[in-house]
Amino acid sequence: MRRMKIRVVAAAFLGILITNYVLAQQAEQKGAKTSRAASVAAGRQAFSSICASCHGLDGRGGERGPDIATRPEIARLTDEETLKVLRAGIPEKGMPAFAQLGSARLLALLSYIRTLQGKDAQAQAPGNADKGKELFSGKAGCSTCHMVNGSGGFLGPELSGYGGNHNAVEIRTAILNPRERVDGRYRAAELTATDGKSYSGIVRNEDNFSVQLQSSDGVFHLFSKSDVTAINYRKEQLMPADYGSKLSAAELDALAAYLFQVAHARGKP
Repeated sequence: MRRMKIRVVAAAFLGILITNYVLAQQAEQKGAKTSRAASVAAGRQAFSSICASCHGLDGRGGERGPDIATRPEIARLTDEETLKVLRAGIPEKGMPAFAQLGSARLLALLSYIRTLQGKDAQAQAPGNADKGKELFSGKAGCSTCHMVNGSGGFLGPELSGYGGNHNAVEIRTAILNPRERVDGRYRAAELTATDGKSYSGIVRNEDNFSVQLQSSDGVFHLFSKSDVTAINYRKEQLMPADYGSKLSAAELDALAAYLFQVAHARGKP
């Protein structure tokens, strides 16, 4: 009887140890994910302000810098090699050194560059991408204003690469809270010309002498200010603000997964 009691106590103690170990592991993993997300967010901010002017917001190259997201010879550099480039630059190719940013910001930049290269599994959205594609052009109505891979509307930003530099949480936030991401390039307006005709769309360019408006069919209309009677800018955002009630959580996840999939499929054979 005594031996049985000892065995029961030992088994209970072992059970407690295992439970504590599992809970500790879960807490550690949760902390690592939170830390990783914070690092990627800081890296995205640094990339947007420092690197995007040369390499583009999606890292796929610009007028002054190469594609660092999909070029194999760049993507396969180790973390140490990439950090070396960030610290020392490549002077002969016009790449400046950023050692002055310090180790923490450089590591954050590295984390974000890895998401652009599709190497961060945590950035993936958990939703059904096929369902998201269906929603994009159906119930959600995204394709009315946004284009993906050459198909869709013209009034909103082109979204083929959007999921390449935004994680699932950021994509959902952009859908649910469009007012927090106001972009001055997308000002909806109603324009009345001196001949009495009215035009609606997005004002793409405006100066003291002319105004250029793009209508929903993609056509650009250029007017001299002397030919315009009135321009009435819409106070509300062009992007609907009711997706929180219009779409379920699963549908929002599906849209995020679709945009993520589209972005990371670009450049692949």
